[in-house]
Amino acid sequence: MIRQLQNAGPTVKIILGALLVLICASMAITLIPGGVGSSLGIGTPERGVLATIGDQQVTMDEVQRQAKSMIRQQFPQGGAQAQMLMPYFASQAAEQLISKKAVIAEAHRMGLRVSDDELREELHQGQLGANLFPDGKFIGREEYENLVQRAFDLPVPQFEQLVKDDILIRKLQALVRSGAFVGEQEVRDEFERRNTKVKFEYAVLTQADLLKGLHPTDQELKAYYDRNKANYNNSIPEKRKIKYAIIDSSKLEAATSVSAADVQAYYNDHRDEYRVPEQVKVSHILIKTPLPAPGAKEDEKAVADARKKAEDVLKEVKSGGDFAKLAEKYSDDPGSAKSGGELGWIGRGRTVPEFEKAAYSLPKGQTSDLVKSSYGFHIIRVEDKQDAHLKTLAEVKTEIETKVKQQKVARATEAAANTLLSQARTDGLDKAAASKGVPAITTEFFSRGANPPGLAASPQLTDAIFNESEKSPPDVVQIPQGYVVFQLVAVLPPATPTFEEIHARVETEFKNERAGFLLQQKTQELSDRAKSEHDLKKAAKELGATVKTSDLVLPDGQVPDVGSMAGAGNVVFSLKPGEISGPINTGANGVVAHLLERQEPTDQDYAQKKDQIRESLLQTKQNDLFGLFVGNLRKDMEKSNRIKINQEEMKNLTRRGAEEGS
Repeated sequence: MIRQLQNAGPTVKIILGALLVLICASMAITLIPGGVGSSLGIGTPERGVLATIGDQQVTMDEVQRQAKSMIRQQFPQGGAQAQMLMPYFASQAAEQLISKKAVIAEAHRMGLRVSDDELREELHQGQLGANLFPDGKFIGREEYENLVQRAFDLPVPQFEQLVKDDILIRKLQALVRSGAFVGEQEVRDEFERRNTKVKFEYAVLTQADLLKGLHPTDQELKAYYDRNKANYNNSIPEKRKIKYAIIDSSKLEAATSVSAADVQAYYNDHRDEYRVPEQVKVSHILIKTPLPAPGAKEDEKAVADARKKAEDVLKEVKSGGDFAKLAEKYSDDPGSAKSGGELGWIGRGRTVPEFEKAAYSLPKGQTSDLVKSSYGFHIIRVEDKQDAHLKTLAEVKTEIETKVKQQKVARATEAAANTLLSQARTDGLDKAAASKGVPAITTEFFSRGANPPGLAASPQLTDAIFNESEKSPPDVVQIPQGYVVFQLVAVLPPATPTFEEIHARVETEFKNERAGFLLQQKTQELSDRAKSEHDLKKAAKELGATVKTSDLVLPDGQVPDVGSMAGAGNVVFSLKPGEISGPINTGANGVVAHLLERQEPTDQDYAQKKDQIRESLLQTKQNDLFGLFVGNLRKDMEKSNRIKINQEEMKNLTRRGAEEGS
């Protein structure tokens, strides 16, 4: 492929951020059932292979590489928090990779393939084409290999295989998603559902008011306790007592220094982290063109209408109109219109090629003519430009000092914790802690739901303590402060409380249950009376309910005491003016509604919004269809033993993930 690129004459100046978008996009297939820890298949994959999926493998190296990439995106500064979360991200990476390989294996089974010509076409004309091939000059085999190695820590063949995998997944996605179709009636129904407004009066009964009138006797509470005793069995959780000593990283930090040589060495080894790509800061106004239905031609009249509108807006811009205000008024890009069309800084490969070519060719402060893309017609203004450059050591010195110091402190803290653990297992925790000048603290008994006294919240520590066996030797766990070396001292098994011990809890549960029942009963009565008397206000007065009136509200609106109209209150939209609803349970309240007004959207509104709604419905259907496909694929592959998990490597995954993150 390197030779093919050279013959074709393009440049391959790879920008890391854009490449990560390409490769990571194919990883993000998460609509799958279950988790990777399930025991699947017969026969165990070889060491170093986490799973085999059809004709594909997920290696431990791939998992670690993907987990590190996810960590870098979430925590670009690194640090202790990133290190602690490495086991979680390793598990997530494994899940994503197994799903990705399942899709690839299925594509192979269906006979789908990606040729070298298709790979070359992707690198030339795809999302990254403008970045990979500027000026039509190939930078040479050696630099291409070096760039791929630096960006992904991969040789070129593996990198190109990742690109091929992405193309293959897109082929299968296109096949599956092509089955999605949105009819005209669906669009109309969805438009009316989203844009119909209602105004209603409603009577409200509250559970809080009913609770005030409940005064149960001890006899009633005792009967409730006896009736629900099974719910209280062992409800006093197991408790444990530990002895622990902390190696506090903050105390080691004060004694850790970073020299100028340390900073220079880090800068030399991580220069690529401080390369700033060429960027342009832009705003735009988008006049959308409708997407053609599957298999249909582009609507030439609609495109012509969009062009005419865009030309009119461009005239206003060219004649001195306020670009931001025009964007707010006319732009069909909801993500930027509200902010005056601002898109901020964008690197190469972040937009469609037509948009990128125009944006990067315009001088600072200039506005483009109409730019046609698959989305529609763009009017682009360049606010600022920035050439690619390497940040100087002076610019990043403080940042590097912080990173190097964190790394030194992390290594020193871990070494001190391992030394303390080793000595504690030999001489006992008290003596080992004393030799390090740190106190050995014995806690009171505490449950899993509580933090060990004197320690900050740490799920890893809590899990370790409550998974420890009695009489086990001391163990060590990383915590936010550093490391804690602990030993289990005693265990109190779970217990069932007496009625007297949980009198207050029983009273609260009794009253909540009774009030909830009374609320349902009284709201039903309110609805029945209002319907029979054809008068909600009269029925509300008789039953002590409060009557209120809503504003005109859409299905995604909010109404006091009813809450989101997308929830239980949505039933109001099914009423005709004058009708009274059944009981509406909103949780803490009971509501009965009387529809006063129903405001239907106009045909003019429909003409303006139908294309947007059609596109939204189609994308939702396509995503649902592919998600269902992937979910069923995973189930079928598990059932037929085409997915096999290496349980030994799975057990090692989080431990190795933590080690790799350090």
